[in-house]
Amino acid sequence: MLGGERLPMSRLSLLVDLASLLSREVDLDSLLRAACERLAESLRAERATLWLVDQEAGDLVARVAVLPEVAQLRLPLSRGVAGHVARTGEVVRVDDASVDPRFDPSVDRETGYRTRSMLAAPVRDRADGPVRGVVQVLNRRAGVFDEEDERFLVALALQLGHALSLTTLRASDQAGPGVVLRGPFNHIVGRSAAMDAVYERVALAARAEATVLFRGETGTGKTLFARAVHVNSPRQAGPFVTVDCTTLPSELVESELFGHERGAFTGADRRVKGRVELADGGTLFLDEIGELPPAAQAKLLRFLQDRTFERVGGRETLMSDARILCATHRDLEALVETGAFREDLYYRVRVVEVEVPPLRERGADEVLRLARHFLDLHARRAGVDAPKWSAEVRARLVAHDWPGNVRELEHWMESALVLADRGAIAAHHLPAPRPRRRESVAGVRLPLGLTLAEASRRYAAATLEAEGGHKARAADRLGIGRNTITRLLKE
Repeated sequence: MLGGERLPMSRLSLLVDLASLLSREVDLDSLLRAACERLAESLRAERATLWLVDQEAGDLVARVAVLPEVAQLRLPLSRGVAGHVARTGEVVRVDDASVDPRFDPSVDRETGYRTRSMLAAPVRDRADGPVRGVVQVLNRRAGVFDEEDERFLVALALQLGHALSLTTLRASDQAGPGVVLRGPFNHIVGRSAAMDAVYERVALAARAEATVLFRGETGTGKTLFARAVHVNSPRQAGPFVTVDCTTLPSELVESELFGHERGAFTGADRRVKGRVELADGGTLFLDEIGELPPAAQAKLLRFLQDRTFERVGGRETLMSDARILCATHRDLEALVETGAFREDLYYRVRVVEVEVPPLRERGADEVLRLARHFLDLHARRAGVDAPKWSAEVRARLVAHDWPGNVRELEHWMESALVLADRGAIAAHHLPAPRPRRRESVAGVRLPLGLTLAEASRRYAAATLEAEGGHKARAADRLGIGRNTITRLLKE
């Protein structure tokens, strides 16, 4: 029901379909394109366009359009029906464009298309929120657009507003409407060159069936990218099953992965399916695969080779059509050298490799974009307006090296929002700078009789482990170059 009126089921299904995609890391262009195509079909219109308010250029850009003649259109906010809707926030229904003074024929001249009737609505993430764009449909195939069409377009515009504001688009810092596109996947924000390379690999990996290994420091968003691969792949309708290998007790790892039969061990009072079996037809994501114990590594290797496994305590050979995605912040090569990770499994999981860069390598602009994104996000969740910040805050954000990466930045902005109490954010609202406590490696016990090369290798490996697998920080701690630590680990 909407405003006391019932929408046809076909239109309700479009709203439901769109809402179901908002929490998934789908390709944003595909989502918006599908929405426009379904919108034109539902309203029996010839064309549909989504215009976004570009705060940096001060105009409207046709981000998605059923306009085969041109790749992209731009329109000043002062012109056209779309510009009028963006400025005023009004819904506009035009029965005859040729006699409406708000209509701007310049787009028709550019495309060679003739607009007869129009229906346009503002895109907002909430009823009283700023206008982030305009969704419009052109030329109803029979007659003109009516009040029922208008109600539906308003409802869909609100859904689109949620899709844009909760994902990769953010509101302007300035007064008035504004939105800036920042990334191709929802929930994944970033437009640095380093991130563009990741987006490209993720998009290519989504089309294939190969095993993917995501590498990067803790907090960089590896899980989000794994989900993006799944929901943009042909397996998107199947399950996405996650296993956090750091939380599994060593004695229960095999049971969690492959399931167990009744009576397999004390307390096994029934048959339980493992994650591999539950992921059949979908994707199994093994987070922090470097933490798997050797016995589980052997069974996982067999599964990767022939897709077969047995439950713990069982003799029946089972199969599962699950695609494997993995992630780690550990130096797997060093683990292979020490024997902690099987070399044959290493080559099996490292088919397609995606390196997710740490936040400090994405540039100052990326830090500020993400900070604004998280501030807007948590402000909306709290039902308050996003506060402004000072130049001193910007300087603090840019100067910090973000050892906790994107996750740390989000926590900073959520905390600042709470402490600012709906006012402007000042530097004292940010966490106080504290030296990071580094795990000691002084207690590493090295047996007597080792050669200097072996002792150096073991100590370098322990330092690397203490630094979470980050070679640059480990090398800095040891006072040597990154290439030197790499050489030590191989000796």
